Amino acid sequence: MVRKFLQPFYSAYVILTFAVCLLILFPVFVAVSLPNNAWSRRSIWRIIRHWAQFWLLLIGMPMRISGPKPPKRNYVVVANHISYMDTVVLFPSIPFYFRALGKAEMAKMPLLGFIYRQIVIMVKRDNAHNRARSMRLMWRAVRNESSVLVFPEGTFNETSQPLKDFYDGAFRLAINAQTPIFPMIFPDTVHRWHYSHWWAVWPGRNRAIWLDPVPVDGLTLADVPALKQKVYEILEQALLKVKNT
Repeated sequence: MVRKFLQPFYSAYVILTFAVCLLILFPVFVAVSLPNNAWSRRSIWRIIRHWAQFWLLLIGMPMRISGPKPPKRNYVVVANHISYMDTVVLFPSIPFYFRALGKAEMAKMPLLGFIYRQIVIMVKRDNAHNRARSMRLMWRAVRNESSVLVFPEGTFNETSQPLKDFYDGAFRLAINAQTPIFPMIFPDTVHRWHYSHWWAVWPGRNRAIWLDPVPVDGLTLADVPALKQKVYEILEQALLKVKNT
């Protein structure tokens, strides 16, 4: 009853603080993006990382990170995807510079779309040519610039299972680039901001749990199904373990 009464006020507070932060930082993002190179993308990532840490504390959703920190190198990062909040908690949760694969449609958002275009590798899933181009850009990024984040479920998991079926892309990328996979899970974001309603926001902890990297040395594209299944089981077991504790 108390939550039902307070939720509209809290949701309004979350939206207001987000909008104020965005308006304050937007000129900085524009200035930093002018070189349009790896330095500007890394600088924007660094600003977003610090902003996300501050904003999550401001709205009562502090991050708690656990698990073995991976050795320093580039990775194909994979995580479960179940909440709007996932795209924010990524930044304080991943301990190194990364670029994410994201839907091209998101770039149309006012102000936020500009920032999105600077750091996200965009894809149109219904366009085979665009998907191939995105794969080439991700390969180039992970080999020469940064880690790459992919939600292998593709979109929110709205099923009763811990995970939806995975797409092949993240695993094809890892094998083609001979870059290990860094799996992690977000077990709490669905309780912070439920996918079913954009206003269903509520404070509380946000855990990010790092899992052991999965090597791909010597694997070929024929191994994509087995690698995909292996990573699926790692994330599934980790989510079930957290749920049962």
